[in-house]
Amino acid sequence: MRSSIRFLLGREMRELANFPPTTTVLDYLRGTERRCGTKEGCAEGDCGACTVVVGELQDGTMRYRAVNSCIQFLGTLDGKQLITVEDLAGNGELHPVQEAIATSNGSQCGFCTPGFVMSLFSAWATGQQLTRVALDDTLSGNLCRCTGYGTIVDAAASLAGRDRNDRFAQDSAATVERLAGLADAQDVAIEHGGMRFFAPATTERLADLLLDHPDATILAGGTDVGLWVTKQHRNLPVVISVLGIEALRASVLADGVLAFGAGVSLNAAALALSRYVPELGLLMRRFASAQIRNIGTLCGNIANGSPIGDLPPALIALGAEIVLRKGDRQRVLALQDYFLAYQKQDREPGEFVEAVRVPLPPAGALFRVHKVSKRRDEDISAVCAAHYVEIEDGRVAAVRLAYGGMAATPKRATAAEQSLLGQLWAEQAIRRAQEAMTEDFAPISDMRASAAYRMTVATNLLWRSFLEMDGADDTQIPDEWCLAHA
Repeated sequence: MRSSIRFLLGREMRELANFPPTTTVLDYLRGTERRCGTKEGCAEGDCGACTVVVGELQDGTMRYRAVNSCIQFLGTLDGKQLITVEDLAGNGELHPVQEAIATSNGSQCGFCTPGFVMSLFSAWATGQQLTRVALDDTLSGNLCRCTGYGTIVDAAASLAGRDRNDRFAQDSAATVERLAGLADAQDVAIEHGGMRFFAPATTERLADLLLDHPDATILAGGTDVGLWVTKQHRNLPVVISVLGIEALRASVLADGVLAFGAGVSLNAAALALSRYVPELGLLMRRFASAQIRNIGTLCGNIANGSPIGDLPPALIALGAEIVLRKGDRQRVLALQDYFLAYQKQDREPGEFVEAVRVPLPPAGALFRVHKVSKRRDEDISAVCAAHYVEIEDGRVAAVRLAYGGMAATPKRATAAEQSLLGQLWAEQAIRRAQEAMTEDFAPISDMRASAAYRMTVATNLLWRSFLEMDGADDTQIPDEWCLAHA
């Protein structure tokens, strides 16, 4: 077991021990390294001013991702490369991304500019096509209060067709060799001031650690846990990260079921799901920002049990299962049974979500999912609805109607389902199901929507799904988006 983390900061090696386990990458950069180009804007992963790029060795090549440093814990950098805006310029010359921003007057007050630069550098480094569709998604997590998006997008578009053989590409072989040398498959254990951080290397070691520390905070992407520290100022005595476990980062398709390990990022899951369930791909394109999807995990989104999470209703409607593990024991639940009450899930102390299994819809099955929020990008749903229907001989043979934002947990509309089952797939049956839905839900009013609005939207979305299922063309994911996240 190693008592330090090792990573590259740009080209320079860093080995750190005895630091507070909940130290964020942002605080380390600004406080310890004095790299103040990375800014704190919101401290909750929304504005993108703190964007940095993390490079990681995958299948022998470098993979770069833009992430929010304000909510990522320092310990998660072990074995990786951290690139900040200070690393881009070299030999007295700006990086092409920086040059494009400067030439196009893409900086106004300048506070958000380093974040935009790093998001664009990530797109540059990954070979992303710099089309308008792809750029809109790439920059959705970077906010500019000077409303300078036009010149920034112009700057990004001007990079299309330019030679991307920058010094990071030229150094790639050396960087791969150095990161490969850091991959020692050891567990990491950091202790400071009575707080402990673990990064086990195997699933078995993770299970053992959680038996020893059943009340530990499990860290995957940290897109929720980070806010517990930056916004709620919680004390987290023991944090156990799953991100270093290769087995939990696998997505496997077998016998018509897609299985995602606990470390699979939202973007990786979205790419796989969009190939087989295009509706889910479209939903996940609206899920938070590129920075959040790059680090947040599908299993983490489920494990936290939010009643307004977007993925649980969709996965419940598809009949997904959740795999839980405690020590050597595994158990499998229908996903809908995992959510017991508000912020209460069927997970024992010392137990963790190992995987989620998503059955692919059979040929002829109808599936639609809708997200209603005040903003299209980076917003939490007022209502999220997912509708799955199988029709045989013109009648409803199977149906699952799942909703988020309508109850204390993600929940199926069972009364509406029963009213549809066995009925002719026609307007009259849908109208009866809409009426029955009032038996299923008693939504609350809050800052996102009133109870009356939620009920009206929920019933109307069922009608919308019926209209789309009754004659809409197959949903397509834009090629640019798929290429951008390949």
